[in-house]
Amino acid sequence: MLLRFCGAVASLLLAVASASAADITVGFVTSLSGPGASIGIPYEKGIVAADAFVGKVGDTNIKLIRLDDASDPSAASRDARKLVEEDKVDILIGTSGTPGVVAMAVVAAETKTPMISLTPASAPQNPNGQWMISIPQPPPMMVDAVVERMKKDGVKKVAYIGFSDSWGDLVYDALMKTAGPAHLEVLTNERYARSDTSVTGQALKIVAAQPDAVLTGGSGTPGALPYLALADRGYKGGLYGTHALINSDFVRVGGASVEGLIVPAGPVIVAEQLPDTSPTKKVSMVFREVYQKANGTPANDSFSAYSFDAWLVFVDAAKRALQKAQPGTPEFREALKDALLTTKDVVGTHAVYNFKPGSFFGVDERSQVLVQLQKGQWKLLQ
Repeated sequence: MLLRFCGAVASLLLAVASASAADITVGFVTSLSGPGASIGIPYEKGIVAADAFVGKVGDTNIKLIRLDDASDPSAASRDARKLVEEDKVDILIGTSGTPGVVAMAVVAAETKTPMISLTPASAPQNPNGQWMISIPQPPPMMVDAVVERMKKDGVKKVAYIGFSDSWGDLVYDALMKTAGPAHLEVLTNERYARSDTSVTGQALKIVAAQPDAVLTGGSGTPGALPYLALADRGYKGGLYGTHALINSDFVRVGGASVEGLIVPAGPVIVAEQLPDTSPTKKVSMVFREVYQKANGTPANDSFSAYSFDAWLVFVDAAKRALQKAQPGTPEFREALKDALLTTKDVVGTHAVYNFKPGSFFGVDERSQVLVQLQKGQWKLLQ
């Protein structure tokens, strides 16, 4: 009788363990504090909405583990390693800020764990191959749209100021590649740290250069600093930026100094202004409903939608990976990575996603519109 009882208990424990192992575990890292929080918090709200929208892949439950990296790339790396080594996640998603993404990507490739980046970035080369894809639009695509708009607006000379990190480099490099063919002269390459509280010196140099327009390579709330400083110096020229500026905190902090700012954006930010023929409009409106229900407030940024799209791409890939292996195994992580790199026509809020090996970005021109800040609201430019 005792042996029979022990056998029954063992079978029950094995069944419970098997059920737990069958869950797909997602490790999510974002910045809920520090200078990246104005982006990281929307990422968090977006992933909460996504998890509420799709909590299973077929009959397989999804387990979401969320960590804060406090805007510190080294913390992002530690968080990623903890999620992989201790929590045994099947996939990583994160984080706010290119330096943090690159730090996570190193861990992802080293441990052979697939990763979806929420910030535009290319992972460093690794002998284990490509384990990361990036959801947002690549900086060259978005900067090219800005340069085309500058040409239309008659801009001949532009000044640049951006973060003194890899994001600032990405935007500046994209500008330099497109400026020449567009016959646009780049007058400055000023930089500042995300944690800086003043860019007065840089603003004075920009004003002295007498540009027709200024393009910034910042993001979130810290991205407002150059516009505030330029307004204080009496600058009256054109204002341009990137998709990294679209959130409510940036608009609030920038105030009157960012009125008239033109940036490229994902179509979700002006979903209600899009024609019904837009491929992303329907999903965007669904996202807004889900976001409102999950967070109790309306979506008014583009970053939360990146998290939502990452989840849609992940779920699509997981469906295919489950046909080859079980979650919690190296075989499943390999299958999930391969599925991510062969994503076909997944419709999200920002884009219709198509990925292939060797490419980190999976979007095309359908992921990009131009918008202008008018009286605190983003308006679609035709």
